[in-house]
Amino acid sequence: MRRLAVPLLALPAITCFPAHASAIEESAPLALEALQINASAERADGPVVGYRATRSASATRTDTSIHEIPQSISVVPAEVVQDIGAVRLEDALDYAGGVERGNNFGGQGLTEFLIRGFNSQEFYRNGFAVNRGYPNMPDASTIERIEVLRGPAAMLYGRSDPGGTFNIVSKQPQAERRTVLGSQINSEGLRRGTLDTTGALDEQAAFTYRLNLVTEGGDSFRDDVESERYNVAPVLRWQLNDATSVTLEGDYLHNRHPLDRGVTRYANQQGKLPRDRFLGEEAAGKLTNANASTQLRIEHLLDDNWTLRGGVQYLDGELSGGAVENNSNSYRGGLTAGASSVGRNYSERWLNWNDVNAQANAEGHFDTAGLAHTLLVGVEYDKFNYNSLIRRSDDGSAYPIDLYNPVHGQPLPALTRTTTHDAETLESYAFYLQDQIALTERLKAQVGARIERFEQSYENKLSTSGDWDQAHNAVTPRFGLIYDLTDELAVFANTSRSFKPNRGADRQNGAFDPEEGVAHEVGIKYDMLDRDLSLTAAMFHIVKENVLTNDPSNTGSESFQIAAGEVRSRGFDINLAGNITPQWRVIGGYAYVDAEVTESTSATMPVGSRLANVPRHSFNLLDTYEFAGGTLDGLGVGIGLKYVSQRQGQTSNDTFDMDGYSVVDLLAYYPLTENVRLNLNLNNVFDKHYEERAWNIWSYPGEPRTLQAGISVSL
Repeated sequence: MRRLAVPLLALPAITCFPAHASAIEESAPLALEALQINASAERADGPVVGYRATRSASATRTDTSIHEIPQSISVVPAEVVQDIGAVRLEDALDYAGGVERGNNFGGQGLTEFLIRGFNSQEFYRNGFAVNRGYPNMPDASTIERIEVLRGPAAMLYGRSDPGGTFNIVSKQPQAERRTVLGSQINSEGLRRGTLDTTGALDEQAAFTYRLNLVTEGGDSFRDDVESERYNVAPVLRWQLNDATSVTLEGDYLHNRHPLDRGVTRYANQQGKLPRDRFLGEEAAGKLTNANASTQLRIEHLLDDNWTLRGGVQYLDGELSGGAVENNSNSYRGGLTAGASSVGRNYSERWLNWNDVNAQANAEGHFDTAGLAHTLLVGVEYDKFNYNSLIRRSDDGSAYPIDLYNPVHGQPLPALTRTTTHDAETLESYAFYLQDQIALTERLKAQVGARIERFEQSYENKLSTSGDWDQAHNAVTPRFGLIYDLTDELAVFANTSRSFKPNRGADRQNGAFDPEEGVAHEVGIKYDMLDRDLSLTAAMFHIVKENVLTNDPSNTGSESFQIAAGEVRSRGFDINLAGNITPQWRVIGGYAYVDAEVTESTSATMPVGSRLANVPRHSFNLLDTYEFAGGTLDGLGVGIGLKYVSQRQGQTSNDTFDMDGYSVVDLLAYYPLTENVRLNLNLNNVFDKHYEERAWNIWSYPGEPRTLQAGISVSL
């Protein structure tokens, strides 16, 4: 296996330092809200006090008040991550509102999620795309905040799905020296230790650092599924002078976990399997997933009004190892009535990828024609390379297992065939322009567009007839308006487009046109209780075209596709975050999503088919209360509620349904001393049996009732 260089340092790409703002005379044009520089002010790249963030850089790449952005945005801050005892990114996303879990590639950490009905893998870390290839799911230890953007984000970020995305803002260096040691265990066998240390390297605090370390291992509620994981994430920031800063940030994540697709849901299967049933083989070992990322960013304030930012990121990842899984032909037509045995195969994978991304932009604040502008001009370059090799044993019935009475320990079969051996390169060049305009004291506009050129090539090393190349140009505009009806209540509307290249080739060995989406959104933003509590509600209508569907010219066993499908999602969502009182905090949301196929040439995916893994209704709420004064001073207690309605396992008229479910979690924390904090979480209090996601004919069961305890010590 090729060694991965452990990055020692890296940088967040959108760390937004506030520019020096000049005073505005009474006769000057109307201005967008300025960020005041003081110790307690929130920054878009910094910590959030409580559960409610007031600023964001993810939606505009400028440090802007969330109340002024004409788009639905949710922010999950580090305090939520800490209170729920999250260890993975998706644990925190559960309370973002309307973000559902998608395929995780058999527990390997592929971060696939659904927003407003559309499945996506594109998300960002400090403004850089990080989910290229098959990387591990990010660890919760480095998260300062997660900013969920609903609707297309292609204008600023390029190729993506139209439902939405999110940006992780990582923990950054602080001048004040602080070290926190943590440990977590749970009743299912988790053992985890963490270190978070930060401070200055010199008296003037020109050099500051932060280092996050994680080591984790142990058992799980799944039979014979054990894992190990470690994460090293250092950051170094150099403030050269008042105008210029350089930040380097690295993240190395190593994970070993068996390929565990969950439990089968074949047609004619005699009931659901137990949630702990593992159909693989311990002898196959674990897949090793190692990823390295390095970010470098320089920011320079030209003057009081203009700021230059530039950054580069390099990603490098590899996934390799053996696995046992059900044969691909075992689910065609389902099980024979009364059958209980299914064929399996042994496979070995070697997947490798790397990605280079460079960005540069200029942000300016100026007045023209009596209007105040915040202008953003940027360019971006990205090159992604991917290679894969998969070898398997025979796809027959020589290596079976009984679904209901499995007998493990059979010798692994020999590898006899190479099923995948290919390489792909995707290179893109982009220019984008955005303007945020204060049209009146209460009316603000956001307008922008991105022009992108991408060139894609695919090499099938098993058959040269499968090679193809394509190149396309894409224009993705966005326009939005927000109007303050009162100081607390605003209405907004926006429309935007998205695009994403399709992979593969058609019957004539030609590349497919990229997927294209268009979305419309209208909503309100309401700040209550002296702006300590915020509510956002929005209605949306999204259409995605050029979705791959069956070629109507297929005959026999042929399985060619054409880019002729269309899917549509519409509905509304409501999100709440903040403090009802100084001690009572809430965050969560409700979403209604009606997502279905509207054009198709596939008999198994006809018009009207519901999209996989998408519930019509979902609701989540985290509600915590912290006592102040008396013998219970500092004690926090809380409840987490999650509801997901019935979903389909596949986008098909011949698939299984996953029942709706409700889960209740309880939490408590207590500062034993000024420097010692205890956490206790009881998840799935009523031990609900449920399926949290599906892929193909597998569904992945949710975790049973689990008690988790943690301790953190500040030094």
